[in-house]
Amino acid sequence: MNSRRVYPSDLTDAEWAILEPLSKIRASPVTPAPKPGGRPAKVPRREIVNAIQKVFP
Repeated sequence: MNSRRVYPSDLTDAEWAILEPLSKIRASPVTPAPKPGGRPAKVPRREIVNAIQKVFP
């Protein structure tokens, strides 16, 4: 995914360093934890946050 354009709204490395630990927290205690051996993510979480920022500035 290194071939994508860089946008001014993208997170800086410093901003991502703050948000990355939060991206690994489960949404709810009721939500089951991911099972080992599951399918790996296709899109990095940082890219998802960048996309959300572009839609909701």
